[in-house]
Amino acid sequence: MTGLDDEELLRRMASGDEEAFAVLYRRRQGAVYRFALEMSGSTGVAEEVTQEVFLALIRGDGRYDPSRGPLASWLFGVARNQVLRFVERDSRYERVEDEALEREEPADGPLEDLTRGETLRSVRQAVLALPARYREAVVLCDLQEMSYDDAARALDCAVGTVRSRLHRGRALLAEKLRSLRCGV
Repeated sequence: MTGLDDEELLRRMASGDEEAFAVLYRRRQGAVYRFALEMSGSTGVAEEVTQEVFLALIRGDGRYDPSRGPLASWLFGVARNQVLRFVERDSRYERVEDEALEREEPADGPLEDLTRGETLRSVRQAVLALPARYREAVVLCDLQEMSYDDAARALDCAVGTVRSRLHRGRALLAEKLRSLRCGV
């Protein structure tokens, strides 16, 4: 069943196939969670957003329409709206502990671990400091490696808007990283 595309899994899910939902969840949950985590900086928010996204899929909230784009774009769009609601509701959310975003990459030794950890911390801090509209574009296109078209669907805006936000977001990110590196 893991070889089926998202639309076929959705059809099977709609007819009551629980295994189809489980396959779809395993396939998409990690990316949705990482997006919510990178957007909010909170593991708690990321967990709740991920749960809400898949509950919306089960309930049919927003009714995913395959003719409007891939399921991943729809899921990220729902996640985006949920993150914005959580952040609006509780602007004092907890910041992520560095280990929560660590990727399992082998290191050559303790110095490399320390350097990589500092770099990751700086990048996370800079991404979280971006205004939301730029952070969304950077997270979707650069961190989630989503196409401009799919990001535009997720953000419910034009492709040109995604491109301009991404350009501005990257510039702001580079500026923030330079100032962090210089200790400004």
